[in-house]
Amino acid sequence: MPTSPAAERSLDEEEVRLLLAHGAPHLAHRPLRLVNEGWDNATWRLGDDLAVRIPRRALAAPLIENEQIALPIIGRMLDAVGVRTPVPVVDGRATSEFPWPWSVVPWIPGVHALELPRAHNAAWAAELAAALGALHRTAPPDAPRNPVRGIPLVQRDQRLRALLPHVPDALRSSVESAWAAGIAASASTERVWIHGDLHPGNIVIAGDRLSALIDFGDVTAGDPAYDLAVAWMAFDAEGRALFRRATADRYDEATWIRARAWAASVAAILLAQSDDRDSYRALGQSTAMELLAGAATARPAP
Repeated sequence: MPTSPAAERSLDEEEVRLLLAHGAPHLAHRPLRLVNEGWDNATWRLGDDLAVRIPRRALAAPLIENEQIALPIIGRMLDAVGVRTPVPVVDGRATSEFPWPWSVVPWIPGVHALELPRAHNAAWAAELAAALGALHRTAPPDAPRNPVRGIPLVQRDQRLRALLPHVPDALRSSVESAWAAGIAASASTERVWIHGDLHPGNIVIAGDRLSALIDFGDVTAGDPAYDLAVAWMAFDAEGRALFRRATADRYDEATWIRARAWAASVAAILLAQSDDRDSYRALGQSTAMELLAGAATARPAP
């Protein structure tokens, strides 16, 4: 991803333990170590089976709240198809020492799909299709709202156009044509739960099975095409065909065309803003290359 912003608040081990003592005293004695400083959150391993998820900056605090609101609902939906989610076991609240919400969540072992070759991912394509089928149900009126995820594509047109000059010449036409087709497709009338940030870095694999979907901070209600962009981000042509076939005609052709456009948008963002050595830049490049596969937008053979 682009270089993460500097932390506005960075806690040391003693300060994290103080949070636990305030909000989860029964867990405060457990072994604790920092395992990741992400774009929005720091993650501390808490014993063998839990983690503490703590915002690094004010803009990330609402994302923790989104997870605390939505994941108890979504977790049950995905658990029905055997896919885990990091449903908070503790909804941590702001204290006089720390101004934002935080969570204790399950530690879910496995490998991020970002670390796996695309050719290996076909093995769990049908499982991901089942997970999205379980997730993409009508969301309640009070579902978290995200201003840039799952919205009509035309509302992001200016942003995409601004990114195109930063996309390498050899890939620009595939990104631009996919985006133009999505803009021209009929708009969605659905308002379903969507993950909102479904890329291979947020998909956890155990062996050759889909284990979990994680990082639901951008969860929202809107067009399911946003999540379906993962077809070009995670799979090669074979896996993409399996993924689409496994959706059992849940989505119409226009939805898949919009999904391809969203994949183009994410590819453009990653190519424009990621460092050359970053695995997310490589993801942007490989996604743009997958967009060249015209057969991926056609209805797969039964």
